[in-house]
Amino acid sequence: MIIKQISIFVENKPGRLAEITGIIAANNINIRALSVADTTHFGILRIIVDNPEEVERVLREAGLTVSITSVITACIHNRPGGLAEVLTLLADNDIAIEYMYAFIAKSDNEAYVVMRIEAETAAVKLLREHGFEGME
Repeated sequence: MIIKQISIFVENKPGRLAEITGIIAANNINIRALSVADTTHFGILRIIVDNPEEVERVLREAGLTVSITSVITACIHNRPGGLAEVLTLLADNDIAIEYMYAFIAKSDNEAYVVMRIEAETAAVKLLREHGFEGME
């Protein structure tokens, strides 16, 4: 349920995302999920990959500003209300979410939500107690 996420500082200019994802692809690393939060001049590219330490190394070598943080993943039912169920459970237990993004699983019946939560241990315990599994 707790996995590593790579955050990359990205200048907001044409071709920059292509350059970064090209570096990752050239090192035979698969991007499993991503999110981009941006402003006028820069953004933060957040990615889940199959080898976070290697991505951190190759991107730093390319001169990029990179960090690794832990995030929580939860598998939710891919149906109306599936996300609300997880969010309500966390809210009812006073667990705040700093940010989140989602992606569809290989199965049509499942989706994953990626959440940055300060109270990681409590959130994982709560989610597991209520039958939610995560991506390992």
